Amino acid sequence: MTPAGRIQAAIDLLAAIAAAPRRPADAIANDFFRARRFIGSGDRRAVSELAWGVVRQQLRLDWHLDRIGAAATPRLALAAQLLLAEGWTPQKLAGHFTGDRFAPPPLEPAEIEAIRRLAGQPLIHADMPEGVRLNLPDWALPGLRARFGDRLAEEAAAMEATAPLDLRANLLRTTRDAARLALAGEGIAAEPTPLSPWGLRVADRRPVAATKVFKDGLVEVQDEGSQLIALLTDARPGMRVADYCAGAAGKTLAMAAAMGNRGHIVACDVSAPRLEGAGRRLRRAGVDNAERHLLVPGDKWRKRRGGSFDRVLVDAPCTGSGTWRRNPDARTRTTARDLTELQEKQAAILAEASELVRPGGRLVYATCSVLPEEDEMQIERFLARHPGFVACPIPALWAGLRPDVPPPAPTDALALSPARHGTDGFFVAVLERRP
Repeated sequence: MTPAGRIQAAIDLLAAIAAAPRRPADAIANDFFRARRFIGSGDRRAVSELAWGVVRQQLRLDWHLDRIGAAATPRLALAAQLLLAEGWTPQKLAGHFTGDRFAPPPLEPAEIEAIRRLAGQPLIHADMPEGVRLNLPDWALPGLRARFGDRLAEEAAAMEATAPLDLRANLLRTTRDAARLALAGEGIAAEPTPLSPWGLRVADRRPVAATKVFKDGLVEVQDEGSQLIALLTDARPGMRVADYCAGAAGKTLAMAAAMGNRGHIVACDVSAPRLEGAGRRLRRAGVDNAERHLLVPGDKWRKRRGGSFDRVLVDAPCTGSGTWRRNPDARTRTTARDLTELQEKQAAILAEASELVRPGGRLVYATCSVLPEEDEMQIERFLARHPGFVACPIPALWAGLRPDVPPPAPTDALALSPARHGTDGFFVAVLERRP
């Protein structure tokens, strides 16, 4: 593709994303490129980088365009990104909007005027309100201030950075050192993660899914923070474990490996397609101690299995605010109403899952959110309503799991963040049911 052709493809992708504002942008991009298999890998990467540059900066770009009274069309949004963030000149920009084959149509007079007014402006403007300046949505600012205090600007900057590629060595098939050597043999350099005993970090985005190492089930893609949730669940050989919101079973896979395939795991979810995908991952990883269960209205499974599990993990649906560096579109796709509705859903799921825990067993609550409303406040409300459970301090649990590594935080619950820990923003609390 020509550079102008890449720009037009990026505009088309941005239009597809704008047409489905409630759907994750990465899912739209997957469909977009699947329908255009003629776009090669290099061009696909270039088009994605152009589009994702706009998605990452949407709050700021919208502010700039609104300030000059211009509509935030995909064409102008991409033009603004190239001018303000990439340093393009209006002349260079116009040279790509030629109307030639595969190139975008020529700039219209209103677009030319908007570009003239944007040229030379800084991406981060002194007149921007705090949320826009930090690239954070207004609805999330109170919770983010409560979480990070005077470190908010530092954490906001980390949420804008490109996330590394984290892998988990599958201990059912290999060791971390052996997986690292196997990756190196395929030209992928990886370093051990500092906190997870299973993790490997690749500095840049590499096509790991195309490697023999991945296809043979030696590694799985999983952020280090997500690995720590599985670690702190402390699923041991012979235990009965429920992964209550399993999704595609990333944490089920990690727990099965920690259990050495001994014991029993039930991966539960309300989505049949997600559980179908989980089945493929379980087979590739060599997991044979897990079953899948679809949760449906009126299901008596929870009642029949009540009080029978040693560990119950609730990786609750949430705003995903801890993953904004990977999913930047969620900043604008999620709303204050979503936050309110999710808190109600989290409380209901946590109460349901608690019924599965045996006396002396543990309930592990996790989110990929950095908002206290979904994290500590949710746990405080649960404990107030369920006096039969007590919080287990993370440092004591950590000392039994990783005695050679200092705990990531000295608090009862663990709140991870990109700036402080180099992981996505995860929260995990471990609660024990009194005997």
